[in-house]
Amino acid sequence: MPGPTVTFGDVRYVVREGRGPCRRAAPEKEILRNVSGIMKTGLNAIMGATGSGKTSLLDVIAGRKDPRGLRSGQILVNNKVVTSELRLLSAYVVQDDILMGTLTVRENLMFSANLRLPRQHYSTHGKKKKVVCIIQELGLLDCADTKIGTEFLRGVSGGERKRCSIGMELITSPALLFLDEPTTGLDSNTAQSIVALLHRLSRNGRTVIFSIHQPRYSIFKLVDHLTLLHKGETVYAGPSAEAIQYFHSLGYECEAFNNPADFLMDVTNGQISPRVRSERSLADLYRDSQYCANVTEELNNIIKPAEFEDAARATPSYVTPFLYQLKVVCWRTALNLVRNPQTSYAQLALNILFALLVGLIYFQMPHTLPEALQNRNGAFFFLIINMVFGNLSAVELFINERPLFVHENSSGYYRTSVYFLSKVFVDLVPNRIVPIFIFAAISYYMMGLKPDFTAFLCFALTMSLVSLAAVGLAFLVSASVSSFAVANVLIALPFVFMMVFGGFLVNLNSMLSWLSWLKWISIFKYGLDAVTINEMTGQVFYSNTSILTGEMFLKAQGIDYSTWGFWQNHVALLGITLACMALAYMQLRSINRWK
Repeated sequence: MPGPTVTFGDVRYVVREGRGPCRRAAPEKEILRNVSGIMKTGLNAIMGATGSGKTSLLDVIAGRKDPRGLRSGQILVNNKVVTSELRLLSAYVVQDDILMGTLTVRENLMFSANLRLPRQHYSTHGKKKKVVCIIQELGLLDCADTKIGTEFLRGVSGGERKRCSIGMELITSPALLFLDEPTTGLDSNTAQSIVALLHRLSRNGRTVIFSIHQPRYSIFKLVDHLTLLHKGETVYAGPSAEAIQYFHSLGYECEAFNNPADFLMDVTNGQISPRVRSERSLADLYRDSQYCANVTEELNNIIKPAEFEDAARATPSYVTPFLYQLKVVCWRTALNLVRNPQTSYAQLALNILFALLVGLIYFQMPHTLPEALQNRNGAFFFLIINMVFGNLSAVELFINERPLFVHENSSGYYRTSVYFLSKVFVDLVPNRIVPIFIFAAISYYMMGLKPDFTAFLCFALTMSLVSLAAVGLAFLVSASVSSFAVANVLIALPFVFMMVFGGFLVNLNSMLSWLSWLKWISIFKYGLDAVTINEMTGQVFYSNTSILTGEMFLKAQGIDYSTWGFWQNHVALLGITLACMALAYMQLRSINRWK
């Protein structure tokens, strides 16, 4: 059966040039100007120089652009308005191959199959069989069990990576396939093989639409339909084989042995002059051509839907239930964690090393005054600093995977809540909590703190909650910005303020009244108060002339050492954690899915 027909008429798309709060007042820039076209079964290329609007047109057709920028025009697929259901019919391959580098080709394809194939129609065996068929169709048998590769791990070649990206989308057997510059970054032979693959797919009843910059002739001749853009306007739309003849009719001569694609780029860039100069632009000449008249006539014969349904507001569809998505995404997150020793194992090793260092510095602290109090205060502040600043690495979490999350979430792989919970369950607990308990077990007994197992458990709980609160704030910053440099600044500033107003460097009772509120949002304050109460209650310290109880010290410091006074610090730390986590989740949901 033939693939779907995509039609679009008089598309005008604009963007705001400003950023942030000034964006609404910024002037609009026109990206596409009255672009029309019809793309049918086969290989459809959108070509143009850098900045011509080819990627913007591809994204508008695929429903990947912010619909608020669409000033006029309507995109139809088989005479139906594009909605979120289009992604069940279509697939989109981004320019930069977005894959989990620690997984093999087969595992990445299986991940897509598990989430995008309905369970009522495909058993586990059926999904594996589908993956094997995709691997064979794309010629990936030799590298099926090779990892994609990361900056630390050597993986598959660029062409194999691109074919795997295409395979991730072919899992759903889409009739409509979009690709954004699929040959970028590939050598000429690999690029040829990729486009030849797309050509074979189009011959099996698919409508393939892709943007491309300047292909070699062997690629250009495979294209069935060509849309040529210049500065956001159409200068040619029709069979690719007739493009040279069309521009010949306008007075442009293509030299012998010249690549047609290079010739077309030279024409649009003004590097080739026509035999007879015209004051009219190429876009104006195209609008008066028979090719444009044919498109306009066919578009006029299409019965347009009576109502326009906003694709951005349509309810997204998922073919798998929430718990199943959570299971699959958690499996991938755990696999990525295990295969990334520089994050998981390094975190554990650093905690053990730091625990030994702290234990040796404060080894078996005495009960004699004044060193008993001085050493304990210093040790507790040192411990809290380590728990807080030791989690700065968590700020990379969402930043590193942001392109992967945006692509998979907008393509209907999984819900935002599934991705967020997978990070909480798989990354947060084993990577942040388990090392803390090991750290506490080593440092607590080496320092000679209160020899009571209940006190040790409370100490470990306090350290864990301090760590969780710091991670929660790091999660929030990571979900809010896309730049690692900006994130570092945003996470360091609150940590420094919390440290200053934590009660160790500045006496909280002597602070200026207008700054006193800062202590109530300080992770350091609650952590220091909790560990100090836990250690000091029931302790007796002495010198040659005096005896001091722990309760006397706590009272002098203005610390409430009652049962509720102790546990309210843990409640506050838990509240900071939950508040930051909730805000981080809201930030993930608000990430702009549109390019």
